Amino acid sequence: MSQDSLKPTLNVWHMWGIAVGLVISGEYFGWSYGWDKAGTLGFLVTSLVVAAMYTTFIFSFTELTTAIPHAGGPLAYARRAFGPKAGYIAGFATLVEFVFAPPAIAMAIGAYLNVQFPTVDPKTMAMSAYVVFMLLNIVGVHIAATFELFVTLLAIIELLVFMGVVTPGFSISNFVHNGWAGQESFSLAVVPGIVAAIPFAIWFFLAIEGVAMAAEEAKDPRHTIPRAYIFGILTLLVLAFGVMIFAGGVGDWKALSNINDPLPQAMKMVVGANSGWLHMLVWIGLFGLIASFHGIILGYSRQIFALARSGYMPKYFAAVHPDFKTPHRAIVAGGLVGIAAIYSDDLISFGGMTLTANLITMSVFGAIVMYIMSMLSLFALRKKEPSLSRPFPAFGYPLFPAIALGLALVCLVTMIYYNQLLAMLFAGLMVIGYLYFLTTHERRAHSEDHIMRGPFETVADEIAAIKP
Repeated sequence: MSQDSLKPTLNVWHMWGIAVGLVISGEYFGWSYGWDKAGTLGFLVTSLVVAAMYTTFIFSFTELTTAIPHAGGPLAYARRAFGPKAGYIAGFATLVEFVFAPPAIAMAIGAYLNVQFPTVDPKTMAMSAYVVFMLLNIVGVHIAATFELFVTLLAIIELLVFMGVVTPGFSISNFVHNGWAGQESFSLAVVPGIVAAIPFAIWFFLAIEGVAMAAEEAKDPRHTIPRAYIFGILTLLVLAFGVMIFAGGVGDWKALSNINDPLPQAMKMVVGANSGWLHMLVWIGLFGLIASFHGIILGYSRQIFALARSGYMPKYFAAVHPDFKTPHRAIVAGGLVGIAAIYSDDLISFGGMTLTANLITMSVFGAIVMYIMSMLSLFALRKKEPSLSRPFPAFGYPLFPAIALGLALVCLVTMIYYNQLLAMLFAGLMVIGYLYFLTTHERRAHSEDHIMRGPFETVADEIAAIKP
């Protein structure tokens, strides 16, 4: 096995666990910031539109992931379709998505622990979470993926338990009360809030596409990946809308917006602060956060690894641990950035939003740009390489990819309008990365060739074509 290759050990259950686990923390926190912008009913509209985008996107994205199973994911698709510059844009956007999401989740882990232990510093717990799960990811992908599957199952069970426990206190009148951005009825005045809430609806599903980054570690990726995606998105749709509706109907939903632990606080309204159910939710609820945190560490490390292996980042980060066959340097590098973000309140807490809300929004910027590049790549490859093997063609082509692309473009434009400072920060980071891109053309030439010249029969053939 090459020194810069990954080991294929993951089955369809592992991949489904990664797909749901990457996202499931979005059901535990983050989304309720959308209530502050749009109200419960307004945010429900936003969430339905975003759910349509993700459903059409996943049923289209599987064409790319199965046709070009590569650890770089969108980097490989865009580079194959449009060339190195497009590959850089897609790869950088994916990197931003997966590097800025974990510190937001780590902060939520700290907030959940703070419910149980009020004297605990949330940031210290967030940093500790990084250390523990970076080590677990370094030890081995099979161990990491098995752990991911285990905690994901626990997290799903816990969300179902939450819905069951709060049912006696649920009232639809609570959910709809002032549900249009603080108003009783819909008017055009609530539309800006509905649009501004887009990043927090995306948080419900953000990072499911990260399964593609484990493609080189999957057994028979052309069959396991589409199954993982389809069952994953269906699981998440049920959980997202169930949790949002039940939490919003137990009391004053305004008390649950702008906080990192809406589910424990919602349950507290029903069962009281001293209930065993509440303590169970805090402890088992941590598994939902851990599942996403742990899974996204896997995702960002594979993206850094793929970028470095292809010459878009220093080759140093493309190293694979000689014993564990994991990209250990990439794991550590992304973790250091995340820890720095946790302690960067003055830099990232601006625009009237909390640190967590801004981290979520930055991550969503990366995701939306990546979705756009991926759908454009799908259309381009259909014309450029009609004979490319496509084990799972996009469902409803060209309608589904077009819907996903159109909605993603709308999301990007509106996000820029409502988050101009963060948009400038995102653009600034992309420019800095592009300067490195411009200075490393010769170094990339040999690694770009294996993507551009045509399809490989297997992932092993593709890895073998990459020169050390």
